[in-house]
Amino acid sequence: MKRKTGRFRALVELGAGAGCCWLALSLSQVAAASAPQHTPIDPGKPLVLGPVHDNDDALASAAAPVANYALRARLNELDHSLDGSGTLQFKNTSRVPVSELYFHLYLNAFKNEKSLFLRSPFVSSRDEGQLREWGYIDVTEMRVAEFGNQDVWPQADRHSPGDPDDETDIRVPLPQSVAPGATLNLSFKFRAKLPPILARTGHAEGFHMVAQWYPKLARLEPDGRFAHFAFHPHSEFYADFGRYDVQLDVASDLIVGATGKLTKSEARDGRTRLHYRADNVHDFAWCAWAQFHTQTRQIDGTRVTLLFPPGHDHNANVTFSVLSGALPNMSRRFGRYPHETLTVVHTPDFAPAAGGMEYPALITTGGQWWSAYTGVRLVESLTVHELGHQWFQGLVASDESKYPFLDEGLTSYVEQSTLEDLYGAASFARILDFSLTGNALRRAVAARVAHDDLVAQPASSFSSFSSIGGLVYSRTATILETLARVYGRDRLDRALGRYARAHRFGHPTPSDLLDALESVLGESARQFAKGAFFERGFIDFVAELPESVPVRKPAGRFGAGTAAETIAPDVAADAKRSSRVIIRRHGTLVLPVDVELVFADGRRTRRTWDGAAPWTSIDVVDAEPVVAVIVDPNHRVLLDQNLFNNAKSVTPRMPWRALSKLGYWSSIAFSLVAP
Repeated sequence: MKRKTGRFRALVELGAGAGCCWLALSLSQVAAASAPQHTPIDPGKPLVLGPVHDNDDALASAAAPVANYALRARLNELDHSLDGSGTLQFKNTSRVPVSELYFHLYLNAFKNEKSLFLRSPFVSSRDEGQLREWGYIDVTEMRVAEFGNQDVWPQADRHSPGDPDDETDIRVPLPQSVAPGATLNLSFKFRAKLPPILARTGHAEGFHMVAQWYPKLARLEPDGRFAHFAFHPHSEFYADFGRYDVQLDVASDLIVGATGKLTKSEARDGRTRLHYRADNVHDFAWCAWAQFHTQTRQIDGTRVTLLFPPGHDHNANVTFSVLSGALPNMSRRFGRYPHETLTVVHTPDFAPAAGGMEYPALITTGGQWWSAYTGVRLVESLTVHELGHQWFQGLVASDESKYPFLDEGLTSYVEQSTLEDLYGAASFARILDFSLTGNALRRAVAARVAHDDLVAQPASSFSSFSSIGGLVYSRTATILETLARVYGRDRLDRALGRYARAHRFGHPTPSDLLDALESVLGESARQFAKGAFFERGFIDFVAELPESVPVRKPAGRFGAGTAAETIAPDVAADAKRSSRVIIRRHGTLVLPVDVELVFADGRRTRRTWDGAAPWTSIDVVDAEPVVAVIVDPNHRVLLDQNLFNNAKSVTPRMPWRALSKLGYWSSIAFSLVAP
């Protein structure tokens, strides 16, 4: 759901400095036959999270079919246009009558420079550059069978509500209201023109990425409101689930990849008609290019088809290798992948703006032919990230426009944790004998933007895509990684697994995510996540210099009268020393933390502080003085704002030897880009 070329661009912009720039720059369907069948999810039934969602026994296998499409389209390869028609069966699943419909005409974002998407030279999408030609979608008619086949499109608004210059969000009044539970059958015709590759769709040198290409019904919420919005350059999509029956007419020399299962192919007179079927999805995308190479393999019961450019055979091998581990990994953690097929498209070198994007059962990755030889896991990262979106927005269809952190942020965590499962400490790069985990880079970016803005806010509210990259992608992933390290990765996986399974084919909100975290990690984790997501919450543990004094016998006058005794101060110290260290917690977030004390003879001991108060003191009596203190020695609190103040020592060289021994160096190095 996100342009990952832009994701890495954001990392470059936010992570510049301390030598990390070069790293960033390197940077339907039918349920499986063996799957048990269950009743579709009931969108009106309250969900109670619990152990039943810790496995797939009660996993919904079908979505409530709210918006079912049958689409027909002919690709005109010379002018990069589509002549299309279709039908839409829509069910009012809300609690109230519906008197109007809202349609997204996403391609109109590229119609002219007055659109919300293009009008500002300062608020850009994940791609750069100026359009050389325009893209658009013209709906010519929309008839409703239940209203005597009346054409309702002439009454449609000419522009997006409240924005007379934008035409991406169109209201269509209905002659009569549609009662709750009733169904409408609409038929429509349209013509779509693809722009040059930009923001997930378009054409370049004979390659066509066809996404958001048909009039798409806005998501209907339970209260009867449509979740409609003009297409903002920072935003993505939101829709109801349904069945898609799609017939494509293309030149016979084109190789096509698409959402869903190819059920029929007919070639005649230099054209080929392809028939696809996809169930339980909320979108349909496809691509076509004459020079694609293809490979198909079975991975964990799914038929995976990879389309890739000539000369990218090594990238193809790397892609299949990472998918063979990542697909079963995510199915185990978040519920089995439900579709028979998965199409993976490695976009041509001349069309990088089409890479790094996700649609149901179709993802795009990217990179130059030499990418997989560099040691930086660009191909693997892009592939795993987009695969993660098959769960977090493909199956758990949150509102990407209103709360992008629910899909991009969660998927960024899933990406990194999956890569660590597969590659360990070299999850981001292995160059010669140097290994780097992606958490180090993300932590640096997250620390840099900690005080900039809220994480949990609409995409359109962010100042730039760099801000989204830092807060939505990196900071959300770092928040979740911190929870994993403090409370246990298995427990966090169990919480996210409950969230993903309970809300499969649903449309959860942030409170649903917080409920899932609380159900496994407890109320303290909920409050931490709430502060981190909905406030500018941060945390910074600070160690103060240890103090140590000799342990002496008490001196003074004891007793009264003739029985009083005066004891002079002890000149010779006892063999023991009394040491005190003070630890402070700056910021509004609260987490428990380990504190390691280092004695003069090299011994170490640990204490755990709940972190609830602004500060705490630790007093120790021992034969040796405490000479160093290290807060969070295993670096569990990845969200800690400043790692340099986590250690103090009365012997200047001591903490650096300790930090080196405990593996802090990569994190310390990347913290240089933080405030």
